[in-house]
Amino acid sequence: MNEFTLGIEEEYMVIDPVTRELTSHDQKIVEAAQKIHKDQVKAEMHQAVVEVGTGICRTTTEARQEIAQLRYTVSQLAGEQGLRIGAAGTHPFSHWEKQLITEHPRYNEIVNELQEAARSNLIFGLHVHVGFQSRELAIHIANQVRYFLPHVFALSTNSPFWESRNTGYKSFRTKIFDKFPRTGIPDIFNSIEDYDNYVKLLIKTNCMDNAKKIWWDIRVHPFFDTVEFRICDCPMLIDETMALTALFQSLCAKLYKLRLQNMEFISYSRALINENKWRAARYGIDGNLIDFGKEMEVNCRNLVLELLDFVDDVVDDLGCRDDINYVHKILEHGTGADRQLAVYQQTGNFEAVVDYITNQTLIGAK
Repeated sequence: MNEFTLGIEEEYMVIDPVTRELTSHDQKIVEAAQKIHKDQVKAEMHQAVVEVGTGICRTTTEARQEIAQLRYTVSQLAGEQGLRIGAAGTHPFSHWEKQLITEHPRYNEIVNELQEAARSNLIFGLHVHVGFQSRELAIHIANQVRYFLPHVFALSTNSPFWESRNTGYKSFRTKIFDKFPRTGIPDIFNSIEDYDNYVKLLIKTNCMDNAKKIWWDIRVHPFFDTVEFRICDCPMLIDETMALTALFQSLCAKLYKLRLQNMEFISYSRALINENKWRAARYGIDGNLIDFGKEMEVNCRNLVLELLDFVDDVVDDLGCRDDINYVHKILEHGTGADRQLAVYQQTGNFEAVVDYITNQTLIGAK
């Protein structure tokens, strides 16, 4: 199955090891990393963020090697600057007001337009690209896979704290990002022309200057033939990132397989899927999601197990069995949010939570 190639992007926190605060690395990490990994390491809008991206990978095994290497390189280079990196959806206690914005025309423009919504957007996500033969096929699969986004998102929840507060959410990152325009679950598009016309209209009416300013939880990428999954918090562990990547890849392959058999999954409305997204953000894997087919609430863990059954027949063809199996470990040990909350409960100390995150981030990095 060559069509379901993968690309993974992760955003990391840059942390002062003494204060455990987010801190500016003055782009030194990025500049040093680009000598090793070229454009696979980039600056982000806030100077306390480093973004990494794999190349195009054929399997989750290949992608894992790249992510492990990128985490390791960035961590080593951060160490040379006297800094650490951490993978979580939000920092437990740093305040966005103190964080510097990266000097770049694109970021200046976004901050100028979106103002405080942009300045306060100090969050860290995971983006997974799955490759398709054509954009026509990509939009068809994107419509259907929307239903499953909250299920996978629940497994990724890794941002329970914000500015020294326990927010009561397993993913507060999504609540912060909701302030941006063109976020969340997208509508259904009947064809790629329908989608392209939407983009053209927004550009023509000065809503945006290009389609990269569509920040939905899933989008057909403006420049690549990929479906880009953008809903997840940045996971703490490489194993978690790979489990989520394997799930997204398997979902795409399964829905494509159904299409070849002239079958398709029901496309539900944005309003319905949003109910599940809210529940996933609030409760993670400990809540109930709605099974819209049965019109009833179902335990999120049970739905995740059903999801694993649903994709099971494509997993071995993709070669991602080991990675997708880690989903069982997430159900057993809790998500990043659950583990952060447990550390805080034991210690009553946000610095201890930051130390836990930075240590977990490097497990398996090499």
